[in-house]
Formats: sequence, structure tokens, C-alpha cells
Amino acid sequence: MVTSTHETSHRIFQDHPEVLAPIFEALGLPPPVKADIEAITPDATELKPLERRVDTVLRVDPADGDGFLLAIEAQTRKASDKAVNWPYYMAYLTARYHLPVLLVAVCRKSSTAKWAEGPFENRVGPWLSQVTRPFVLGPGSVPEITDEAVVARQPALATFSAIIHSESRGIEAILNLLARGMRSFDKDTATYWSELLEVGLENTPARETWRELQNMVASYFPGRGTLIEETYLKGEVKGKVAGKAEDVLRVLEARGLPVPDAVRDRVTACTDLTALDDLLVRAITVEQAEELFSAP
Repeated sequence: MVTSTHETSHRIFQDHPEVLAPIFEALGLPPPVKADIEAITPDATELKPLERRVDTVLRVDPADGDGFLLAIEAQTRKASDKAVNWPYYMAYLTARYHLPVLLVAVCRKSSTAKWAEGPFENRVGPWLSQVTRPFVLGPGSVPEITDEAVVARQPALATFSAIIHSESRGIEAILNLLARGMRSFDKDTATYWSELLEVGLENTPARETWRELQNMVASYFPGRGTLIEETYLKGEVKGKVAGKAEDVLRVLEARGLPVPDAVRDRVTACTDLTALDDLLVRAITVEQAEELFSAP
């Protein structure tokens, strides 16, 4: 099942390759800023009707050194089929692009991260013909952010770290530090990272902690149910209600009908858009404003 956490955990690499810093450091390669990184199709489906799709595939061409592919898989739980799918992804991508492949598993649970390390072996009796060892980004390999200055300099890495450690004991302190660090951002930048983090924290107690720390007013993730989006939508509905109520009163006044304060107050107090639509239709035909709320 694809969740917001799953999508955020791998798609952040497409838009913000600077999050790859821990991988490059472990491989002894120059940081991402010195490499040409390109997202390529994650489709690993052949002509046979069996669909296989890697979460994210990046082609990396370092300034110095040979190019390679990063196949990134967001793994929220253990899955027995990965012992078959992961070796397939690597073999397929190597054959298609003629480049070596590094398989990266992103896990926010320590138990899942430990499992994802493998090795996943293909053997018959004592004969070992294939071994798959993913590079794992999890609570044990991604450092916790403990410096506000890091949030300001590397917001993508700080956000990704918070998602990875969302089930760690120190997550509340991490989120408070991120909230303080984001004070240095302009409004749009802070809103973007704030919402990205909330989406990534889906279905964790940490999400509610982060919602309490938010204080922005824009939406970048429609349909995700974030606090910012809820605030925005409530304001939008409130505006529509006020506008519709004003339309009802304007129609009555345009027809020259006196509008008593009691009627005006009742119309403006109505918060149901459907009911206001009905009142607007009745305002066109009633002979007195008081008849608005009479039974048809």
C-alpha cells in the first residue's frame, strides 16, 4: 500500500538530491553538489504482463569518477517479496543502462532497517550464485539533527532526518529544534518544508507534535489533510459562506423589500452553504423578507 510516508521517503531524493550526502560520504565520493544527478524512469517492466517499479531511480555522474545508478526503495515494513524483486531491479537496470547499481533502502524503523541490510541470497545447497546487500538509510545510519544551523543550511537533510527518526525516543526534541531552525526561513520556504515534514510523519504520534508547532498559512500538498491545508480550507469555506449570505441580503434589498434585523442576523448566522443556496432562490420570489425561513 502506497502511503504519504512511503512517497515522501523516496521522492525527496528526486527534488532534493542533497539528501544523498550520507550515501556519498559512505562511498567516499564527492558530495552531490559536484555531481550531475538525473531522475530516470523507475519502470522495470518487460514485455511480459508483470509490472515491477522501483520507487526512485537516479543516475549519478560524479565530476571525478565513473557514473552509477541509485535505486531507492522506501520500506516501511519487512516484505518477503523484496528478496526476489530487489535482485531483479539491480539486474534489469544494469542491463538497460550498462551502469553499476547501488540499491538504497530507506527505513524509519530500526527493525526494518536491520532486515533490509540483508544479505538476500540466491543459493542451491552450498552453492551461492547471487547476493544482494542494500545500502540502508535508517535510524542507525542517518544522524539526528541537533544543531539549528544545520536546519538553516540543509533543510532537506534536516527534514529527511526527522522523518527517519520519527519513531525514535528523541523525536520531540528533534521537531522542536526544526521548528526553531525554520524561523530563519521566509514564509514560503518555511511552509514548504513544514508541510513536507508533516506529510512524511503520517500515522505517527510525531505528526501531532509537529502540527502543534506549525504556524503557517499556505498549502503545497492538496488532499493530504495537513494542518496548514485544513486552516486554508476552513478560511476558504468561511469566505464562501459570508459571500453567499451577502448575496441573499442583496437580492432582498434590490427588490425593495425591508430586511428586519432579526432576518439579517439569521441569514448571516447560517453556515450551511446548501441552506444558503436555498435561501438565495427563495429571496427571488418571497413577498416579504420574513418568508425566507417559512416552509416552502
